[in-house]
Amino acid sequence: QVQLVESGGGSVQAGRSLKLACVGSGFRVKNNCVGWFRQAPGEEREKVADTYVNNGDTLYADSVKGRFTLSQDNANQDNAKTTLYLQMNSLRPGDTAMYFCASSEPTYCGSGACCARNTYTYWGQGTQVTVS
Repeated sequence: QVQLVESGGGSVQAGRSLKLACVGSGFRVKNNCVGWFRQAPGEEREKVADTYVNNGDTLYADSVKGRFTLSQDNANQDNAKTTLYLQMNSLRPGDTAMYFCASSEPTYCGSGACCARNTYTYWGQGTQVTVS
């Protein structure tokens, strides 16, 4: 069963940091695109970052560039389990939202920029980030 589970959200003061995790299981994500999205109440979903898991190439939204960093732990990839992290520094009230990770089907994209044009099929349930 394909599953994505996010964790690490919470409430912090502006300027502080949080590290979100997205655990993908039930499928091999090595050749997939994984994206982080966020959605604030009453607003449209916003893309935060796209990454091609195979090589870690990542494209960030301008709103988070230089503050957010995506990394991954592939230690268990052979066991069909991958963890991706979103390190969020210098948080602002405008970063308050529900954060989701999503994965595409296997693809030969090769870059975060290509992933940004890809279709995301699998979604997690989200984790709330509140910055005051």
